Amino acid sequence: MAGAPTVSLPELRSLLASGRARLFDVRSREEAAAGTIPGALNIPVSELESALQMEPAAFQALYSAEKPKLEDENLVFFCQMGKRGFQATQLARGLGYTGYGKVWLLAGK
Repeated sequence: MAGAPTVSLPELRSLLASGRARLFDVRSREEAAAGTIPGALNIPVSELESALQMEPAAFQALYSAEKPKLEDENLVFFCQMGKRGFQATQLARGLGYTGYGKVWLLAGK
């Protein structure tokens, strides 16, 4: 989608292997329950803004994962077709998760 930096699957594999990325499935819980990319954290796009604004302890309690930090995380969002992933990248950038290589949309379908 225009306006969102993308990362290819091979690039994502490299980022994940090096521990330099966090992967977020922004589809509904029902969609994610049917199958997702291993290691992805499911936060539906409808919850993402409030989730990224939570205190770290509250985020940990709700999602059983560490909250991403503004300064040191590569965030990669994906959904089924790209629309919700694009929304998620825009939302995260608007909340301060900015800078080159910090917020990505997984390329492809």
